[in-house]
Amino acid sequence: MVKLNEQTREEYMNQVMTAAMKGDIDEFRHLFLELHPADQTDVFLHLEPAERSRVYEYLSPEEFAEIFEGFEVDEQKEIANELNKHYAAEMFNNMYADDVADFFNELPPENVDDILKAMSTEEADDVRELLTYEEGTAGAIMTKEFIAIKATDSVGEVIERLRREGPTAETIYYLYVINQKGGLVGVTSIRDLITSSSQETIQNIMSTRVVSVYVATDQEEVALLIQKYDFLAAPVVTEHNVLVGIVTVDDVIDVLEEEAMEDLGEITASRGSTDMTLTALQAAVKRAPWIILLMFFGLFTAEVIGRFEKTLETVVMLAAFIPMIMGSAGNTGTQSLAVSVRALATGSLEKQGLWRTIGREFSTGLLIGVMSGVAIAGLLAIFYRDLLLGGIVGLSIMLSLGTASVVGSVVPLAINKMKLDPAIASGPFITTLNDIVSLLIYFSVATSFLQYL
Repeated sequence: MVKLNEQTREEYMNQVMTAAMKGDIDEFRHLFLELHPADQTDVFLHLEPAERSRVYEYLSPEEFAEIFEGFEVDEQKEIANELNKHYAAEMFNNMYADDVADFFNELPPENVDDILKAMSTEEADDVRELLTYEEGTAGAIMTKEFIAIKATDSVGEVIERLRREGPTAETIYYLYVINQKGGLVGVTSIRDLITSSSQETIQNIMSTRVVSVYVATDQEEVALLIQKYDFLAAPVVTEHNVLVGIVTVDDVIDVLEEEAMEDLGEITASRGSTDMTLTALQAAVKRAPWIILLMFFGLFTAEVIGRFEKTLETVVMLAAFIPMIMGSAGNTGTQSLAVSVRALATGSLEKQGLWRTIGREFSTGLLIGVMSGVAIAGLLAIFYRDLLLGGIVGLSIMLSLGTASVVGSVVPLAINKMKLDPAIASGPFITTLNDIVSLLIYFSVATSFLQYL
C-alpha cells in the first residue's frame, strides 16, 4: 500500500478530487501541488471535462506544464483541445523544448504553426530547431535547456549562476564547458563544484575528455552510450563540435522502451498494431499483410510433403511426428533470432565476432537437438518398440534444431547487412522458414532409411 504521510495514496487523491469538484480553490491548490507530478496526472485524468476546466483556472500555465508533460500523446491531444490558445501557448513556453517538439510531431503542420506563432520567440525558435532534425536522431530527442559555462569562470560564479538558472534547466548535474565559438571543450559536475574552492577556476577542475554524440547519431546509439558510461546526460554537438543540446537519461529510457516495443512488434509480425487504442479493424489491417505473406510461404510446406508422398504412403507413422519436428525447429529458430537481434542491439556481436556468434548458436542448437533426439528416440523405442523409427525421428530432430539455430541467427544478421532493421526477420517468418527446412531434413532422413523400415 502506497502512503502519503499518514494517509493512503487513494485517500489523499480522493480529497484532492473532492476539493476540485466542490470548487474549493485554496484547498485544491494546497493538496494538489503537494502531490508528485505523476500523482497529479492521475488525479487530473479522473476528472470530468467540466471539472478539468476548473483546474485550468486554479493552476497557472507554468504549473500545468509539468503535468501536461506526464500525459501520453493521445491524452495530450485531447487536453490541448480543451485549452484556450493563450493558456496553451504559455504552457508550452514553460515546457522543455524536446517535450514540446515530441508533441508537435504528432500534430498537423498547420496547427503547429499557429501555436508557434503564439509562443515566445526564444522558446519557439528552440522548438523549430528540434523539429528540423530527422526523427530518431540525437538532435530530435535532445533538450535545449542546459547550462554551458566557460573555462575562465570561477567556481563561485558558476554556483551563483546555477542558483539563478538552475530551475529552468532540465539537469544541472553535468556542466559543459564551451569556448568563445560555442565549441565543447570540457565537462565538470556539481560534485566537482561543491568540493572545490570558490576561487578555483573551471579550467582547473574540468575534464577535457568529453564523450559526446553528433546531432545525426541514431537515438539507439545514444541510449547505448549513456547506458555504457552510466551517464545522466550526454552532450550533442554539430560536425564542427559546437554544443547544441543534451540528451538526458529520462529521454533514453523512453528511447529504450520505444525500441523494445518496435522490436517486439517486428519479431511477432505485429508492428504498429500493439497499441490498445487501435480498433480491431485497424489492428487487423496492420497485421494481415504478414499473415497473408506467411500463408503463401506455408504452401512450400505442402509442396515438400507432396514431394515425399511415397515415403509417407510407405510408413504412415512418419506423419504423426511432423508437427513435433516443425514446432521444435520453429521454437529453436525463434530463440536464436532473439539472441542475434539482441547481440546487434547491444553491440556484443562486434565483440564476439560474426562466425563465433553463428558457431555458438549452431553448437547450442545441435546440443539441444542431441538431447531432444536421444529423449524422443528412447521414448519411441520403448512405447512403439521400433528402434529404427526412433532413430530416424531422433536424428531428424538433432539435424533440424542445429540447422534452425543457424537460420535463426544468420537471417537477422544478413538483413542487418542490408541496412534494414534485423527485427523484421520476425518470429513467424523464421518459424515458417524452419518448418520448410525441418521437413526437408526429416523426409530426406526417412527416405534414406526407407528400405529398412
